[in-house]
Amino acid sequence: MGRIVFGRLLLLLFVAWAATPGHAQNAALDWSAYDGLLAAHVTPGERNGIRHHRVDYQAVSQDPRYAQALALVANFPLAQLTERNARLAFYINAYNLYAIKMVIDHLPLESIRDAGSLFSPVWGKEAGSIGDRPVTLDEIEHEILRPMGEPRVHFAIVCASLSCPNLRAEAFTAEKLDQQLDDQTRSFLQESSKGLALEGNRVRVSQIFDWFGEDFEASGGVEPFVRRYRDLPASIRVRPDLPYDWSLNGL
Repeated sequence: MGRIVFGRLLLLLFVAWAATPGHAQNAALDWSAYDGLLAAHVTPGERNGIRHHRVDYQAVSQDPRYAQALALVANFPLAQLTERNARLAFYINAYNLYAIKMVIDHLPLESIRDAGSLFSPVWGKEAGSIGDRPVTLDEIEHEILRPMGEPRVHFAIVCASLSCPNLRAEAFTAEKLDQQLDDQTRSFLQESSKGLALEGNRVRVSQIFDWFGEDFEASGGVEPFVRRYRDLPASIRVRPDLPYDWSLNGL
């Protein structure tokens, strides 16, 4: 009898432990609507000589899963995001979803930048809400994601443009985040039209590495970071000067 009581006590303790925010948060994040939305409306394509993942923005706007994904981001209790990978995954998904929303809210567009202006750039406009307050794409990127010290986020967040990294056709999750970020980075640096181009005795990489060069310093700098994902001759120098095409990554 004592063993039965003791066993039940252990079970209750385990259930209580598993239900604490740090352990329950991943189960609470149900990205199935967002996963289905991406799988249905993101497809490989090519435009202006750049291979990219095309987004059918019109179809997304009419898909019921779009509203469900927006509601998840807007209403999720942020206090549950106690683990770093859960926070990273949540805000990467939030950025990408709100970049999609920014485009949809301002269609038709040739570029997401057309949703703003010279004196009021799109990045500083209200994109949606998180935790009962409005947020901008700039806030998510520069005030939340970048300070977390993960340079690979630059290949996961997508600003709806051809030269951006490809929009991943699945949600980022805490459980798979490291593999997903590595895959995004490696895939981007395999794209000669926008990620990394070998030209004679030089290597040209995306201007992302120029704009956010300081974020790669903890990895030894831009060149050592790139060499982690591409095997390059030691004599070749890496220059972040590939042209950047801001055309919309739509159909």
